[in-house]
Amino acid sequence: MSSAADSLSEPQVLAHTKRRLFPTEGGEERSYVVADTQFSRDEWLPGRPIEPAIRDRLAPFNHVRIGGGYPDLVGVRTLESELLAVERLGDEPPLIAIEAKGYASGGVDTRRGIVQAYDRLHEANAAYLAAPAAAITETDRTLARELNVGVFGVDAAGGVEALEVPRIVGNRTSSEATALRFQAGAQGVADKSFGLNHPKNYLGYPLAHYADGETAALLSEYEVVSAVDSARQGAAFLGLIEDGPRGVELTSLGREVVRFATARRGSVEAALEEFQDWYRSRKRFVDLAPGWGQLARRVVFEYPATELLVTELQAMHDDWQPSPSLVDLVVHLHETHPTFTVELFLRGDDDVRRRALTEDGELRREALADGEVYHAPTVFQLKAMLYHTGILTERGAEPHRLEPLEDVWALREPV
Repeated sequence: MSSAADSLSEPQVLAHTKRRLFPTEGGEERSYVVADTQFSRDEWLPGRPIEPAIRDRLAPFNHVRIGGGYPDLVGVRTLESELLAVERLGDEPPLIAIEAKGYASGGVDTRRGIVQAYDRLHEANAAYLAAPAAAITETDRTLARELNVGVFGVDAAGGVEALEVPRIVGNRTSSEATALRFQAGAQGVADKSFGLNHPKNYLGYPLAHYADGETAALLSEYEVVSAVDSARQGAAFLGLIEDGPRGVELTSLGREVVRFATARRGSVEAALEEFQDWYRSRKRFVDLAPGWGQLARRVVFEYPATELLVTELQAMHDDWQPSPSLVDLVVHLHETHPTFTVELFLRGDDDVRRRALTEDGELRREALADGEVYHAPTVFQLKAMLYHTGILTERGAEPHRLEPLEDVWALREPV
């Protein structure tokens, strides 16, 4: 008679491992993880469905190439010291790759999982095999130690024990790894939102923070913006402020906004007075206030996604596609930057990723015609800012009002 441990499938092993390595409680900053799209299907093996609770635990899904293949789980997080032979390497949290193995008709192929995890070390900082604890042999552990691969043993109750711990290694960063680091950082769009669609709201925050007085009161007094929390979050997304030892601090880019305001008007308070003239204006910001609009353009271009979008839109223009639709853009981007495209444009919930991506990580173009699959901070707020700063020809739209086949993403000034 088989025991409960003998029935641990690969999706179950992976879900337990994710819970251990990437706990949801606590809202940890600089953490993000995806499971491979193969785990989004209804059945893992014929007659063995993936329980909805397991899929929910593993979501979001993406098909991320690391090393020579696609890890079952890949993410960014600062791990506890007991999970690593060396606590850290530099200031950045490590990129972690997990290969899971569960019981199948031929048993548990732990050796193959260790070799696959080793391959991921070409780009990951740490790699692990996760498998049922009873299936892991001393030979497996010896091989893992020789290859610098960590080993997690998973029991039937969902407990996860680190049997072998790897050393952190430094590696080159691929565009795929960069996409996950983007999501894990302060500027990622996962589970967050720009909230506001006008760049002046974000420029005003560092000015109000620098001025004498309480930031929220000044933003209200000068009619910059009433949604203070959204303004603060967006200013952080755009790299104007950051959390420091004493709370909110201006970044070098935020200080440059203050310098610009002081040079232009003599003080940040006088500059904030100018913001009152723009309250509720729908005119393109770079035309309404050219100096401030050009400053906003510089700030928005510093946002990691902007340069990618502009570069690829220019490439599409050069290939005789000067006014691509949102669907055209996403399909094009996915060919060269698949991970970044999925993370930037598609909502992260299980239903959307399953509708829009095949088990092999390919796009289902028909699903892209539905505005509800898109991430609002990108197709609404970010696009609106690209419009206001003179980069794009059209402003953004909320997903429920979005017509992706008609929504034009075109450069205002192609070269």
